[in-house]
Amino acid sequence: MEPTAHARITSLPGVGTRYDLETDAGRHVSVVVHQDGRRILAFHDPEDDDNCRDSAALEPHESTALAKLLTPDPVAHLHQHIEIDLVTEHIPVTKRSPYAGRTLGATQARTRTGASIVAVLRRTAAVPSPTPDFRFAIGDTLVVVGTREGVDAVAELITGG
Repeated sequence: MEPTAHARITSLPGVGTRYDLETDAGRHVSVVVHQDGRRILAFHDPEDDDNCRDSAALEPHESTALAKLLTPDPVAHLHQHIEIDLVTEHIPVTKRSPYAGRTLGATQARTRTGASIVAVLRRTAAVPSPTPDFRFAIGDTLVVVGTREGVDAVAELITGG
C-alpha cells in the first residue's frame, strides 16, 4: 500500500484557510487558500511560521495530497454564502399519528415548520414529491428534508408528540 500524506487545517478568520503538510523528508509546506480563491505556497521553519525556507521536493503521494489542495473547487464560492445545514430524516406514520388516514395538505407541514415532506415510502414502493391530496397510511415512512429544527417539528407534528 502506497503511503499517504495528511494535511492539518487551520482557519484564518478574515483571510481563508491554511493547510500544513509535513513531508517524509521533514519539510513543512503550507498552502494558504484565501477567501477570494488565491493560493500561496510557502515553506516554513516548523518552529517559526514567519521564517520561510527554500523549496522542497515532494514524493508522488505528497504531490497528490498537495494537488488536491491546489485544485480550485468550482462551486466553493457557493459554500461561502450558504450556511444552512440541511438534514434528511425518515419519520414513520404510526397508529398514534393524528395524520394517519389524512392528507399531506392537512398537515400544513411546510408552512408550519419550513421543512418539506419530499417522499413517502410505502411497503415496497416510493412516492416522490407527494401532492397535497396524498393520503397517509399507517406504516408509511415520510422522507423529510429541512433544517434540524424544521425536521424535528415535522416529526413532532406527525407522531403527535
